[in-house]
Amino acid sequence: MSEVKRVAKLEIDGKTYELPMHSPTAGPDVIDIRKLYADAGVFTYDPGYTSTASCDSTITFIDGDKGELLHRGYPIDQLAEKSHYLEVCYLLLYGELPSPAQLEDFESRVTNHTMIHEQMHFLFRGFRRDAHPMAIMVGVVGALSAFYHDSTDITDPWQREVASIRLIAKMPTIAAMAFKYTIGQPFEYPRNELDYASNFLRMCFAVPAENYVVNPILSRAMDRIFTLHADHEQNASTSTVRLASSSGANPFACVAAGIACLWGPAHGGANQACLEMLQEIGTPDRIPEYIARAKDKDDPFRLMGFGHRVYKNFDPRAKVMKQSADEVLELLGVENNPTLQVAKELERQALADPYFADKKLFPNVDFYSGIILEAMGFPTSMFTPIFAVSRTIGWISQWKEMIADPQLKIGRPRQLYKGATLRDYVDIEKR
Repeated sequence: MSEVKRVAKLEIDGKTYELPMHSPTAGPDVIDIRKLYADAGVFTYDPGYTSTASCDSTITFIDGDKGELLHRGYPIDQLAEKSHYLEVCYLLLYGELPSPAQLEDFESRVTNHTMIHEQMHFLFRGFRRDAHPMAIMVGVVGALSAFYHDSTDITDPWQREVASIRLIAKMPTIAAMAFKYTIGQPFEYPRNELDYASNFLRMCFAVPAENYVVNPILSRAMDRIFTLHADHEQNASTSTVRLASSSGANPFACVAAGIACLWGPAHGGANQACLEMLQEIGTPDRIPEYIARAKDKDDPFRLMGFGHRVYKNFDPRAKVMKQSADEVLELLGVENNPTLQVAKELERQALADPYFADKKLFPNVDFYSGIILEAMGFPTSMFTPIFAVSRTIGWISQWKEMIADPQLKIGRPRQLYKGATLRDYVDIEKR
């Protein structure tokens, strides 16, 4: 816990209470209210926890006003530009950038755990072919605890380490298998000679009838998507993982809970919503109509993929993602894809419009990632599963940090009760 440097004074019914204030290494000071109920007999009320710090953490810091995202102190744009996903995984998991030997060892451990138990293939067959890939992932990831009993004891540091590596390694395999199952194609096993992103692309798009060679531009773009979504502080799915973990649940169950939360359209479905908006616009000539609607405060239409709830200035991930989007579209072309034509023209017109510049409504990471995934050939139903693959390292890092925290307590939010007060039961014949 950070050092207490001053106190906040709170007066309730004429009595003054002193609450410790903690100063973090970055961000606003935090008032410690843990003893407020015991001392003053009151709770605080904060729907959505938008003003409440539920934990202390050393992993990720976001300054929305500055447009800043740091992983262990390193800016996300530097990591996405100079590093790669598994190196960022190491950083998030262990706290420091790896040496060459450490990175080689880490990559080897991940690579050697990418296969899943062969009997798990039968789980997929229990789902309908039209099942959403996220529904399959929730079930299969939760079922990992039924197959890997040697990494479910959260009190054992070694088992926590093994579970972490297994989840990072197996999540791309599970997501690719969910995709293959829904399109009726045979599963492709992972290949140890490929890097993390290339292996995922091959498992998604290769077929036994012909050779599949991963294009390095697409692989780099996929790696950046993974990197830019690796962790995002105490968001809804991460908080879900932490809350589930606080009960002592095994790590596979906790990550399955995170996947279920991520499935919500207000969280992990943002890039899918963006692409659906582009498809609704249809053709570039209709863009001025939709821009006018976005400016009309009485019109419910909003430009998806512009602006961000957390970042009040610009999304620091968007610049790197735009570079990848431009590279992918140059490689694959947009001439025969009306959705991508709309995306490029919408980006151009919105960036040239003073209305969006004044309100700082710039294209965000979801706008560009949706464009890239569409160009690669992924259906929108796979956008959130890919997000889940990316975010697994964030969930696991936060989970490991929480389990090792000596202050760990089971999560138990309070409530502002507005229901009926005490009343007597009325026999059914008298109602």
